[in-house]
Amino acid sequence: MPTRLSLPDARLVFLNRQGLAAPPNRALGKAGLLRLIDDLGFVQVDSIQWVERAHHQILFARNQTYRPADLKALLEEDGALFEHWTHDASIIPCRFFKYWKHRFRWEEETIVARWQRWRGEGFHESFEETYARIREGGRVLSRDLKTDDHASGGWWNWHPSKTALESLWRMGRLAIAGRENFQKIYDLTERVIPAHHYEEEVSRADFIDWCCRAALERLGFATPGEIAAFFDLVTPEEAKAWLMENRDRLEEVLIDPGDGSRPRACHALAGFADSLSGLETPPARIRVLSPFDPLIRDRNRAHRLFSFHYRIEVFVPEPKRVYGYYVFPLLEGDRLIGRIDMKANRRAGSLDVRRFWLEPGLRASAGRMERLEAELVRQARFAGLQSVAWPDDARAPAPAISLPPV
Repeated sequence: MPTRLSLPDARLVFLNRQGLAAPPNRALGKAGLLRLIDDLGFVQVDSIQWVERAHHQILFARNQTYRPADLKALLEEDGALFEHWTHDASIIPCRFFKYWKHRFRWEEETIVARWQRWRGEGFHESFEETYARIREGGRVLSRDLKTDDHASGGWWNWHPSKTALESLWRMGRLAIAGRENFQKIYDLTERVIPAHHYEEEVSRADFIDWCCRAALERLGFATPGEIAAFFDLVTPEEAKAWLMENRDRLEEVLIDPGDGSRPRACHALAGFADSLSGLETPPARIRVLSPFDPLIRDRNRAHRLFSFHYRIEVFVPEPKRVYGYYVFPLLEGDRLIGRIDMKANRRAGSLDVRRFWLEPGLRASAGRMERLEAELVRQARFAGLQSVAWPDDARAPAPAISLPPV
């Protein structure tokens, strides 16, 4: 018998699985931070620092006792986390490293084929030259190798060194040992990843089983496409095959869209229905989410569950932007209620609000505005700013936009 969920109940499940229902002031510490990232599966990294970098904002949205120094220690000192690729660059628990070896092999095949088409023969020697430089000379930033480009001639003159470093990283031969002013520091993988994680191997079957099972644990319920897209490690076809092979250990879930249309069929792990009684209620406070927050990474899923259409407009030409270059979604309780355009003004020491929008039908009540202002104070303090600059004309009506089909 399928488990039927209303949209509010489906949102509650997803918010619990995504760490957004737990008390945000519960002491976290380094061990709690590692558990949080493990529960999320990964945390996306992005170079833009409009207020704070994406990975810091993702973690702070879930727990306001989060400290970036703890993340740095887990990454660079404790060997508990590593950086690699999911659907984008991400911070990942080191205990997952053995599964990423399957991605490394796929990346190597893809990169080798691409370089053969582009440069023909001879690129292997070029890659080995870069690898040997690090093996013998130790960890480097890309700028360290650029210093050698003009002196040595040869390969470095016909392709930027950064591409070689990034390729070797994607292939798993190099790892990120740390960052300096957000620039990656590369070293041999075996010198970065703890030996007990580096040496572990899993079969292809176990790899696919883990990918699908781990995705479902973190999504709560999902379609085959959503399962495959979560880590971006398996194909939808592999996810479908896994669902068929494990159908006796899964539950069917039907999500009622609430508009009279047909419920959406999803899958969940066995025991899902029993877990519904233990769900926490998200705090009523407003929270600013990063544009790369895992709650909204799958834009179609966010649209279905929250009736919230979001896209980041960094790469949209300015005249065509609906909201702005870098606009943050706002979560209130279990609803995405709007978005805000704000930026850290480091020179003035203030968090400058430019505009904010509530979703159609929502009011800027006194209580809601107090909650928003409290969140902006929290954001400012987290970013090391002393004040919030809030112009009187910041509020804007929600624009009329055409939502994509889902």
